Amino acid sequence: MGYTHLMTPTPAPAPYRLLPGAEDSPVLLHVPHSSRAVPPEVRRELLLDDAALAAELDLMTDAHTAELAALATALAPHTPWRFVNGLSRLVVDPERFPDDREEMTAVGMGAVYTRTAHRAPLRPDGFDPAPLLGRYFHPYAEAMTAAVQDRLDATGRAVVLDVHSYPSRVLPYELPPATPRPPVCLGTDAFHTPPALLAHARAAFGEAPTSGLDTPFAGAYVPLRFHGTDARVTALMLELRRDTYLTEPAGPTHAGLTTLAKSLADLVDRVSG
Repeated sequence: MGYTHLMTPTPAPAPYRLLPGAEDSPVLLHVPHSSRAVPPEVRRELLLDDAALAAELDLMTDAHTAELAALATALAPHTPWRFVNGLSRLVVDPERFPDDREEMTAVGMGAVYTRTAHRAPLRPDGFDPAPLLGRYFHPYAEAMTAAVQDRLDATGRAVVLDVHSYPSRVLPYELPPATPRPPVCLGTDAFHTPPALLAHARAAFGEAPTSGLDTPFAGAYVPLRFHGTDARVTALMLELRRDTYLTEPAGPTHAGLTTLAKSLADLVDRVSG
């Protein structure tokens, strides 16, 4: 008798994961750009062949930042919450404005990218981003908003620490390109980054020139419901230069990963009290 071998389908990657921390922790580690996962239906829309797509993912993925955040969580005396994107930023970028407010649209990198890091076509001219925004961007934003609201309800405040990385060399898409590239860039928001939060980050990651302020990237992510209106939500973006913890462009990691995770755990501890 013959047998039919049924292959188990590969499960689709989760769009995002909320990993619980201590109930009395106000800290939410946000990891938006660590994944390389591109669903098949989105892959078919991209103009790159497999080799070019792999190279683009090497450049644009904040490789191993989810691992770094997990290690920091394990090291932190007071366990933070984590919100981790399960999909590549080439699907949608959850940290962009989904409308004309987004300055990166000028280089084809709004909420849905139409150009690569080298400004080559990624999606066809005239591509309609609305289906991707509806399927991925808006549900992500709603879930992140709910996660922040949950911390407000539980603790009376929320501290969003946005965990990113960036290459040691300038990529053509960057605006503006001629800026210093320190080992750690601290991105701030005029409303949501109080001096005390910045001081804690300086203490945890080191003073300049180890850490730079809003260079080469500026700003900090806050869900739009709270942005510019609710001072109980504070935020800081951590941009870690990739050569400080991995072999560029995408790995493997080295001892610097543990060093940075310890610094992040220290920051979590400082802002948790």
